[in-house]
Amino acid sequence: MAEDLVLDTAIRNWVLVPLSVVMVLIGILRYFVSRLMKSSQLPDVKVVKEGQLILRVRSLRAAAPLIPGRSFRARRTYYSNEENGLLHVPKGQGQNMQAQMISDPNFAMDMMKKNLSMIIPQTLTFAWVNFFFSGFVAAKIPFPLTQRFRSMLQNGIDLSTVDVSYVSSRSWYFLNLFGLRGLFSLILGEENALDDTQRMMQMGGGGFGVDPSKTLGAEKDGLDIIQHEWALPRIEQRAEAILRNLAS
Repeated sequence: MAEDLVLDTAIRNWVLVPLSVVMVLIGILRYFVSRLMKSSQLPDVKVVKEGQLILRVRSLRAAAPLIPGRSFRARRTYYSNEENGLLHVPKGQGQNMQAQMISDPNFAMDMMKKNLSMIIPQTLTFAWVNFFFSGFVAAKIPFPLTQRFRSMLQNGIDLSTVDVSYVSSRSWYFLNLFGLRGLFSLILGEENALDDTQRMMQMGGGGFGVDPSKTLGAEKDGLDIIQHEWALPRIEQRAEAILRNLAS
C-alpha cells in the first residue's frame, strides 16, 4: 500500500515556491538574452517573397467561390503553370538552397547562439536543483495516477511505497520546464512564448528550413484540385433587376 505523507510547510516555502519562481525568471531572462544575441541582418528577400506568395495563394483558395470561373482559371494558370508559374520550382533548386543555408556562416552562428541560449541555462538550473533540492517531495497532485507515472513524477526518489501522485523536486523542475508556456504567453506575449518542447523539436528537426519545392508544391497541388463553383451566378443581372425595381 502506498503511504500518505504529510508535507512540511517549509518544503513549500523553501523548495516548491523558490524553484517555480526561479524557473519563471530564468525563462524571461533567457528570452531577453536571445533577443540580444539575435542577428540584426535583414531577412532574405527570396524567403520573404516565398512567404508572401504562399499567403496570396491561400487567399485565392479561400475566396475562390467569390471569383468568376474565367478569372479564377486565369489566376490558377498564373500561379501553377508548369513552365513559368510562380509556384513551379525547378528540380534541384530546393536542395541547392538548403546547401547554401548550411554553408552560410551567419546561419550557423545564429543556430549556435540559439542552442547555447537554451542548453546553458537548462544545464545550470538542473545542476542547481540536483545539488540543493535532490530527494525532496515537493508537492502532491490532487488526482490519482497509475504506476506508469512514477518514473516521471518521482525522479530522484527510490521509494516504491510512496503514492504516485507525490512529485519530487527534480520532477517539478521538468514539469515547469515544459509546462510554463501559458504563463510566458501572458508575460511575454503569445508570439514570444515558444516553450522548450517546441525549441527541442525545431533543433531535432534539423533547423535548416523547409524545402521550398515541397512547400510550394503542396500549395500548387491544393490549388489544382479545387473544383470551382461560383457562389454568385448571374449576380450582375440579379443586381440590375433589383435596382430597376427600386428605381421604378
